[in-house]
Amino acid sequence: MALASTEKQIFICESCGYSSVKWLGRCPECGSWDSMEERRVQKPVIQRTSGADAHQTEAPLPLSEISSKDKAVRLETGIAEVDRVLGGGIVAGSLILLGGEPGIGKSTLLLQTLSVLSGRELKVLYVSGEESSAQIKLRAERIGPGSGSMLVLCESAMPRVEEAVRQTQPDILAVDSIQTLHDPGIGSLPGSINQVRSVASALMQVAKGMGLTVFIIGHVTKEGAIAGPRALEHLVDTVLYFEGDRTHSFRILRTVKNRFGPTHEIGVFEMTDSGLKEVTNPSNVFMDQREKDIAGSVIVPCLEGTRPILVEIQALVNRSYLAMPRRTTAGVDSNRLALLTAVAEKHLGIALYDRDIFINVAGGFRLSEPAADLPLICAILSSFTEKALGLGTAVFGEVGLTGEIRPVGRMQLRINEASRLGINKCLVPRAGTEKLKVPEGMELVRASSLQDINSVLQP
Repeated sequence: MALASTEKQIFICESCGYSSVKWLGRCPECGSWDSMEERRVQKPVIQRTSGADAHQTEAPLPLSEISSKDKAVRLETGIAEVDRVLGGGIVAGSLILLGGEPGIGKSTLLLQTLSVLSGRELKVLYVSGEESSAQIKLRAERIGPGSGSMLVLCESAMPRVEEAVRQTQPDILAVDSIQTLHDPGIGSLPGSINQVRSVASALMQVAKGMGLTVFIIGHVTKEGAIAGPRALEHLVDTVLYFEGDRTHSFRILRTVKNRFGPTHEIGVFEMTDSGLKEVTNPSNVFMDQREKDIAGSVIVPCLEGTRPILVEIQALVNRSYLAMPRRTTAGVDSNRLALLTAVAEKHLGIALYDRDIFINVAGGFRLSEPAADLPLICAILSSFTEKALGLGTAVFGEVGLTGEIRPVGRMQLRINEASRLGINKCLVPRAGTEKLKVPEGMELVRASSLQDINSVLQP
């Protein structure tokens, strides 16, 4: 028995995939305005089959009887910073999504990685729906030798891509980008919700069925999230974001999802005329231009995954001539600044209600961990009082609403990194520092509340 298929009209939000039988000016799911697009879909045909005709599926097995012969054997890419964020290398059969702003260097990073892999007798197929073969050749020549054996296909139709994969049998498949691929059997434009879901599912079947690694480049929206439905990020095994300010030469590769390794690891690169160059010691890079002992500047030993990095927070506190003083941040959450400003006013007895406060993290770096709370307050206090903390002083710690300073994770690692770069004084939370091994030449200033931090300011 089968139900006859009928065509029906629905409206789908291009931002989140929410569907409705009528047009809506604002999507009730994500709040986007004018994002509902009309789609005509076929009602699926439901067929009832007899037990004899039913598809034979694999019987459930106890977990103890399942073989773990493929323990995620990793293949190193040859680029240490990429291997770091992937957890040690790429895993066969994995689906890796790389997102980032236009012009940030996603295609350059991918082509550079594939060039190294193709030079190691691995068959690599690079599928591009955005560039011609000549353009890809020019970029490969700029990056350097090693990509001569890479196979290039300029195609946007998914069935032809699948056919090329079956014919060439590559070890690595790269798609640039998923928003340009389309399935001709779906009546919608490339990059739409239905197309992205269909193409991503097809690529997943290719990766899992043939055991090859698939790299996907994804566009991002103006908010910085990967364009298309969130189902795309749920579908893939690893999600990488390539971040950075295009006015700066440094780029950060960050992992936010990894089924085969840790998350929140970062890799640091420098954009040069010949492609991306690895930065093996980011602390030196972010600290290189700090030569003067000035008020409002504080060094923070922050932690990105398992990597300690020293960055500089700069604060400028100035008298405001506006009815509403400005609170401007770059690299720090503005809501966190508002909260810490209120805490500083309450427990340090300083008046900031008539002051403009500008915060900047040098080098285009972003700080989101609680360890940046105390350095942020110290930078504001230093700029307000025109007293510097000292060129060789570092600060880290979480600050509560009652003014207490709380310990943060991996304090020993932060102190060791600060000592390695010549820092001789470190303001740290008092709690949790009893068992710390203080490096030679390092002075620890322990503080339990905000009232204790005035001692580190120079007269």
